[in-house]
Amino acid sequence: MKSSELRQKYLDFFKSKGHKIIPSASLIPENDPTVLFTTAGMHPLVPYLLGEKHPEGTRLTDSQKCIRTGDIDDVGDDIHNTFFEMLGNWSLGDYWKEDAIKWSFEFITEELKIPLDRFAVSCFAGDDDAPKDEESAKIWEGLGIKKERIAFLPKEDNWWGPAGETGPCGPDTEMFYWKLNDTPAPKNFDAKNKNWVEIWNDVFMQYVKDKDGNYNLAAQKNVDTGMGLERTLSVLNGKENSYETDLFLPIIEKISGLAKEKYEGEYVKAYRIIADHIKAAVMLIGDDKGIVPSNKDRGYVLRKLIRRAVRYSDVIKMKYGELQTEFVLDSVVDAVIEIYKDAYPALYKNREMIISEIYKEEVQFRSTLQKGLREFELLRAIDVISGKDAFNLYQTYGFPIEVTLELAKEKGVKVDVEGFNEESKNHQDLSRTASAGVFKGGLADHSEQTTKLHTAAHLMLAGLRKVLGTEAYQKGSNITAERLRFDFSHKEKMTGAQIKDVENFVNGIIEKDLPVSFEEMTLDKAREINAMGVFESKYGEKVKVYTVGSGDNIVSREICGGPHVERTGVLGKFKIQKEESSSSGVRRIKAILE
Repeated sequence: MKSSELRQKYLDFFKSKGHKIIPSASLIPENDPTVLFTTAGMHPLVPYLLGEKHPEGTRLTDSQKCIRTGDIDDVGDDIHNTFFEMLGNWSLGDYWKEDAIKWSFEFITEELKIPLDRFAVSCFAGDDDAPKDEESAKIWEGLGIKKERIAFLPKEDNWWGPAGETGPCGPDTEMFYWKLNDTPAPKNFDAKNKNWVEIWNDVFMQYVKDKDGNYNLAAQKNVDTGMGLERTLSVLNGKENSYETDLFLPIIEKISGLAKEKYEGEYVKAYRIIADHIKAAVMLIGDDKGIVPSNKDRGYVLRKLIRRAVRYSDVIKMKYGELQTEFVLDSVVDAVIEIYKDAYPALYKNREMIISEIYKEEVQFRSTLQKGLREFELLRAIDVISGKDAFNLYQTYGFPIEVTLELAKEKGVKVDVEGFNEESKNHQDLSRTASAGVFKGGLADHSEQTTKLHTAAHLMLAGLRKVLGTEAYQKGSNITAERLRFDFSHKEKMTGAQIKDVENFVNGIIEKDLPVSFEEMTLDKAREINAMGVFESKYGEKVKVYTVGSGDNIVSREICGGPHVERTGVLGKFKIQKEESSSSGVRRIKAILE
């Protein structure tokens, strides 16, 4: 089965069950300070899981682009990918366990033709917070799944969420496929047996965890399901990993044509890392809210992906064509775009920018690598390169430990690998601690203060366009209860007078106490009334348009999911604290409400 066939088959199936197909949201979360990237299908739907009305109704289905970088060092094995797609169907207070499980079963057995003798499920075993999920198990039994193929597992296996410290959560039931074609599946299901591969997960969000750690029944019960496109495609085609499917083979073939070392033996992992990282980089740069390499936040992760790809391109001795130039990774871009051009047309639209950014980053990094080689030459005078020095070569100059060991062997010098591993572990622990501090809130904060700042962002964009001109468009935002961070297109640093003018504009609208309302309409009608849309390709057929003001006194019209205040007068005083560069052609404002 081809990836495009599986993706479309899934969407069509749930469309036949009354679901509206919604487009994938951006990889860059909107107004969610808890994560750098969209890591699951449910992230863009958080406001609706918490009770906001979705313009497309209560039954939704999609294929959501996702990025996960927590296991970046494991990429290249059979199960880890940085970029992946999550097929999902959603019930926002509509159907519940019976329909969700029955439809999952129908899709798996009738659409994917997976036989029952290679199928098993797990359910929540229960604990002090919530009871054993006998209900789901009985539904599975009623569909013909034998008791010995149903495992009850603890919270660490069969419970989803909350993503942060608080928010929606609940038990889940997971579906497994016996991947060995030449060996019958065991009679009894053992989830610890790695030959059972999880392919789908139905989450039943029937609880909300509060700040005191209590699990309270949710006012709106939701169903959130997730089927990994890459993993499911692999098992359906009898492959051990997604690198052997049409989602990766064209990329690997392109790399192979540029490399001296073949895709075999010790070089397989290097090939996979390059293919994985360049695909993720293409997706991030070519996203509707595309980012570029930098030294902070998302841009830093993108930079790390490209630089790791550069290092491993040297391992397999990639050179470009007859010219044999050392800058080669940009030539892999088109292979990625070709795979996803129909599903994500923005990639082709942004092709030139993607190629340019990857090329620039490789050129810059190779310059840094040369400095690292000079640094290594200074260290070779000693008998043993310490773990600290080896880690400095890795952290500062991008030298993987394998490169340092290879160079050291050539020069007859030893390397303290244990010391390097210790330094690396300490660094990872510090990074996790820092990340936990930054992202320890809920999945998305919809408190009164963030709602006010969300509304203030609309007023500020209107003010920026009035003061700077209509070339000012929103490029991204990040809102917490403490502050508003807002990126917008503008080539020059704002003057003090311009900043003051924007502040005065926003505070003037606050003083007028204008009404804030929303209306559901088609995307065409939203365009017709000149509603601002930040990233149009993410929208479905229907959208919510929030309007500030009324009649002849309309200040702002924006496509947005909400939530917002009902009148501007409750916002308080608006204050811009800082205006700075975010990236080339993009400025960043940090503002508060006093």
